[in-house]
Amino acid sequence: MEEFPIDNIRAAFPALQDDFIFFDNAAGAQSPKVVLNAVTNHLLHRNVQRGGRYKHSKEVDEAIAQARESVALLVNARHPDEISFGMNATSFMRLISLAIGQSLQHRREIIVTDLDHEANIAVWLALEREGAKILWWHFREDGRLHPEDLDPLLSSQTRIVACTLASNAIGSILDIADVSRRAHAAGADVFVDAVHYGPHGPIDVQQFGCDYLVCSGYKIFSPHMGFLWGRQDKLNALPTFREDFVPDTTPSKLEVGTYIYENVAGMDAAVRYLEDLGRQVRPAANSRRAALVAATQAIRQYEAQLSEAMLDVLASAGASVYGITAKDDISLRTPTLCFNLPGISSAKVSGALAGQNIGVRDGHMYAPRLMKRLGLAKESGAVRASLVHYNTVEEVHRFESALGEITRA
Repeated sequence: MEEFPIDNIRAAFPALQDDFIFFDNAAGAQSPKVVLNAVTNHLLHRNVQRGGRYKHSKEVDEAIAQARESVALLVNARHPDEISFGMNATSFMRLISLAIGQSLQHRREIIVTDLDHEANIAVWLALEREGAKILWWHFREDGRLHPEDLDPLLSSQTRIVACTLASNAIGSILDIADVSRRAHAAGADVFVDAVHYGPHGPIDVQQFGCDYLVCSGYKIFSPHMGFLWGRQDKLNALPTFREDFVPDTTPSKLEVGTYIYENVAGMDAAVRYLEDLGRQVRPAANSRRAALVAATQAIRQYEAQLSEAMLDVLASAGASVYGITAKDDISLRTPTLCFNLPGISSAKVSGALAGQNIGVRDGHMYAPRLMKRLGLAKESGAVRASLVHYNTVEEVHRFESALGEITRA
């Protein structure tokens, strides 16, 4: 594999040309120029509704089909029609949970985790009104969910296991393939929130063995939008809201109303940006999927260096870092780190860093149950620095210098 082309990567993102360090990527990443061009081109030349007989409308149909194929390749779906587009991941979580709630039958138990973003908890807790029983899968003191801890929770009553692929707060990655094996052995489905993991490594729903997976495009360098992957037979069997003229099959049955077509065009361009990166790091990649795998594998390797550098900096600053900190376990996390400095509030740290043109986030990270398990108040929580593949070790050093000023002050 070729050397990671960080200079080429940074040159592709207009926002990175300003003197600002984006360490808040878990809340939303920047977009490369090719994505911005795709959105602009759509608005300039085909800002119309689908389904018409004229040229512009037909081009929208083609753009959506092209994006569906690209995203299917990104996640290794069996067929493009397993991909549905919409406003965001949360709306798809709610849509699937409502459908599951209407089809619980004798399987009324739903397993959720306290490592997850609250969106992938609240939509399932709401089903208690439909007679569902919620069981909790707790993460351990090491900040990880261990699949073997599922075994005493699974039974013939389990309908679905809802879990995250990676924590949006502390970056811990879960072995979804192991989860799926255990859940399927009990006859249960697996619903995966891949929102945080999306920009950090390969997604392969066939290897994962899960049944549903949601993601937010704007975490993967596109504009604001979301997408759902699901096994075609599972999706087609779900009872969902739809207008009478809409086919009761995927993807139509899950794409409620008109979504933002130009942002879907941007998602298509974001996938192609990753493909281009894959061909830079592995010129021998002989297919679109092979190029995507090459890109995401290279991203994982490069980001491990960022994680290691950040852990060193935070250790030197005397910070309390939550979750995985051992260098030997770097592969089990993303470069997303929640921390607190001794005697300084998270809001003060975040504000001081903002004053030095470094964007981080403070608070509960939409994971208040996780914060409670860590012994942190929901109101203050922690500081989160979340990096992606366009960040650099040089930026980490600037972050280190800024932290030094804060602790000295």
